[in-house]
Amino acid sequence: MKQFNDDNFLLQTRAAERLYHEHAAKMPIIDYHCHLIPGYVASNHRFDNLSKIWLEGDHYKWRAMRTNGVDERFCTGKDTSDWEKFEKWAETVPYTMRNPLYHWTHLELKTAFGVTDLLCPQTARKIYDECTEKLQKPEFFARGLMQHYNVEVVCTTDDPVDSLEHHIKVAEDGFAVRMLPTWRPDKAMAVEVPANFRAYIEKLSEVSGVEIRKFSDVIDALRVRHKFFEQVGCRLSDHGIEEFYAEDYTQAEIDAIFNKVFGGTELSREEIRKFKTAMMVEFAVMDHETGWTQQFHYGAIRDNNSRMFRQLGPDTGFDSIGDFTVGKAMSKFFDMLDRNDKLTKAIIYNLNPRDNELVATMLGNFQDGRYGAGKIQFGSGWWFLDQKDGMEKQMNALSTLGLLSRFVGMLTDSRSFLSYPRHEYFRRTLCNLLGNDIEQGLLPASEIEFIGREIVEGVCYRNAKNYFQF
Repeated sequence: MKQFNDDNFLLQTRAAERLYHEHAAKMPIIDYHCHLIPGYVASNHRFDNLSKIWLEGDHYKWRAMRTNGVDERFCTGKDTSDWEKFEKWAETVPYTMRNPLYHWTHLELKTAFGVTDLLCPQTARKIYDECTEKLQKPEFFARGLMQHYNVEVVCTTDDPVDSLEHHIKVAEDGFAVRMLPTWRPDKAMAVEVPANFRAYIEKLSEVSGVEIRKFSDVIDALRVRHKFFEQVGCRLSDHGIEEFYAEDYTQAEIDAIFNKVFGGTELSREEIRKFKTAMMVEFAVMDHETGWTQQFHYGAIRDNNSRMFRQLGPDTGFDSIGDFTVGKAMSKFFDMLDRNDKLTKAIIYNLNPRDNELVATMLGNFQDGRYGAGKIQFGSGWWFLDQKDGMEKQMNALSTLGLLSRFVGMLTDSRSFLSYPRHEYFRRTLCNLLGNDIEQGLLPASEIEFIGREIVEGVCYRNAKNYFQF
């Protein structure tokens, strides 16, 4: 019987163990998509206790706690102490078995703090006190944890109007870990609420120094900010979309739609889709000009619980997988760019696993050797899919219909400085897949060194470093 969370955790064969320990484990981390708070890195933030670093903002844990019958005040409440919140989380953990949270929780305790006890009500106080004490030491401050996990690059998620002052400070400090911004211009195409859109455009005008009166002024202002992001080291854009937009439009139509919404008039569904299409095309052209990689995260239905949205706001654990029909629109959007040779490198992340094969086959339609290997990428298992089963399904689809060997690998997509073991979790899963194939004779055992050096090390680190030109 294998032991839980030991050195060979998730590794079911000798070949998998060899691939992981000799190849995957040693590779640095490139975390090319995350939601870390840049100010925490700039200030080398010290976390007061284990709850502060582990529970604040973690909607994964909140969802599990609610499901386990924990009252909301122990998740997001202001009238409960950090210890009381942690105590309720510890009560929940034993009931998360077979949920990835159970694996992540114990990997994080082990790899960050050296704690190998199982978290439960009986061990909660000891673990809380021990970890909180360690968090007061400099090696457990924000920067110390990044170095502990052998992080080489992190890319945060930033709005075009952000000052990027924290990224600039980190670079000026000469910190060993590069922290680069990522261009996330979703608000520039969020025209559903005219008043909110106008307020954002006015802020964009202010920070760019471009007076905005018409649609072309918006693009000019965004180009100013795009150039600024480039100067601070940006290499990627990111777009959180429900679905792909690929409506036919004329420039005259887009000019009129902008004037209408900027003037405070609500748009029709058709007008919204046309405007979003035009903006996505403009963003893609900018990225092509600078050689950036564009990322598309699609398929979430957000803020399903309107009562809790009014109480807590977005990103608090009330989102789910959507069932959008995207194949034709995705194809048309990429073709709109490719036929004018304006399609830059792109990563597609689907949230509904039914789309795995759809995305995996879409990649091959737009690969282009001029950009090197794997111009269009199938993104790693995202959000609800960034667990063992979701990762395996994503990698199996990619292996069958594309080239796993050219995959740019894992990311944390997290706000937590304790989430880096997600890379280890992914690497172990990858090595186990390949190791099982070797043991079953599906891959040649004589090629295990090649598999480790070229495929495992490539997917874990080298492919991303080359692809993003870090």
